[in-house]
Amino acid sequence: MESFFKLKENGTNVRTEVLAGLTTFFAMAYIIMVNPDMLSLSGMPWGAVFLATIAASIIGTLVMGLFANVPYAQAPGMGLNAFFVFTVVFGLGFTWQEALAMVFICGVINILITVTKVRKLIIKCIPESLQNAIGGGIGIFIAYIGFQNAGLLSFEAGIPELVALNNPSVLLTLLGLALTIILLVKGVRGAIFIGIVVTTLLGIPFGVTQLGETISLSQAFSELGTTFGAAFGNPGLLSLFSDASKLPLVLMTIFAFSLSDTFDTIGTFIGTGRRAGIFTSEDMKALESGSGFKSKMDKALFADATATSIGAIFGTSNTTTYVESAAGIGAGGRTGLTSVVVAALFALSAFFAPAISAIPSAATAPALIIVGIMMLASFRDVNWQDFEEAVPAFFAGVFMALCYSISYGIAGGFIFYTLVKIVRGESKEIHPILAISTVLFILNFIIMAVI
Repeated sequence: MESFFKLKENGTNVRTEVLAGLTTFFAMAYIIMVNPDMLSLSGMPWGAVFLATIAASIIGTLVMGLFANVPYAQAPGMGLNAFFVFTVVFGLGFTWQEALAMVFICGVINILITVTKVRKLIIKCIPESLQNAIGGGIGIFIAYIGFQNAGLLSFEAGIPELVALNNPSVLLTLLGLALTIILLVKGVRGAIFIGIVVTTLLGIPFGVTQLGETISLSQAFSELGTTFGAAFGNPGLLSLFSDASKLPLVLMTIFAFSLSDTFDTIGTFIGTGRRAGIFTSEDMKALESGSGFKSKMDKALFADATATSIGAIFGTSNTTTYVESAAGIGAGGRTGLTSVVVAALFALSAFFAPAISAIPSAATAPALIIVGIMMLASFRDVNWQDFEEAVPAFFAGVFMALCYSISYGIAGGFIFYTLVKIVRGESKEIHPILAISTVLFILNFIIMAVI
């Protein structure tokens, strides 16, 4: 295990990696129940999506851990599943089978742009100031997710307000937050994971931690045949391109899927990997100059690309690298052993879904808030005194939290970076890939406004 994962070389050990895996899993375990709840609105069987979610998460995360040796977990992405249901199925009128076919094609496209080094070029073209801003922005984004999950904010009349502190869930979150901060200040190993476990147990007398009802495993397996391979049938891939009049709409929708998936992943890797040292300067140089899959980033990007198509085969929306992986990284995870632990826990969750679903968001929210605080340190390396650097950094860093999307934050950073350079007469300094990406982002926003 030491030689395979290179634990000492990465400054970690088995205990730390296991704790990190547990921390990441509990921070993202909500997807096991939330994804089937979301996709079943489109007519997909709940039990089938439940197993598809677990299967896609296991396979994608194992590839990430065993092939790339990095501590990232994969699962069907929030936001992308909502786009799948409310925009593609409800809004545009595609069947869920056709939507799965689009997701599969999106995965194939991501594999191609990874193999052909387009993703590598995208990462290489992002200025260092924007990379640091993305890291800090993901910190805000993660903390914002934590505040929302905890129910600490209300949005009456569209204005965020602090809720009254008389709700058991809110009180439990604050208690868990204080406990985890104390443990971290005291230097207790595994502080974030301990905070999740203790807060979950404290939630029992608070009436917040409750066992939920779920479908039986045998029934879920009987339903899996409905979604497994449905992307290739009719309706599905066979019907997707049968109507020539719908071809532009199909291509635009696949483009929207792919663009969001690609930049969510790149943002997560840049934002968390640079700060934690998972992707070292040597690794980034290998990414830029090496051929094949020699760097960790190369392998991680390939693992992420394959996961989307695998998930579509089983019957779920885009599988992506989870930003909640930052919770495990914050707990000390540095190698693929963390990911293997997460994958194993996903496998066990199929048998213990009621227990897993009992972990309240009030228990995981403090972990996300604290990890967000840790990641804000990336803003330190942005020259905020230089307005021309500060503008794109602001939109890259803050916009993703305000829009609840990593890719939108990157889009804002790219657009304003390009605008600043053009106004200053320095358009030659804009990397061609960054310019193309900016145009694609603008095109994507236009498409979203039209459809």
